[in-house]
Amino acid sequence: MNDYRRPADLARRMAARRAAQRQRSPSFRRETFALPREAARAKAREFFTRFPKAAYMTEIESWRELPGDRIEFTMRRLPSAD
Repeated sequence: MNDYRRPADLARRMAARRAAQRQRSPSFRRETFALPREAARAKAREFFTRFPKAAYMTEIESWRELPGDRIEFTMRRLPSAD
């Protein structure tokens, strides 16, 4: 049976999982943005143009909707393309 019964337990477990993921990939550079929906789309496109996925392994690591039609997202990439 699952020991996580309260929302705080779930939040703690999810935070621990995120921390473990970040420790596995310390060489990645991350940037977090919180922008209106259309500006967030434009920023993500700009990021992919500047740091192509094939060379930098660029990806949107996580995202969520905030009140007021804003999007918070984290972009992840390698520091250089060798």
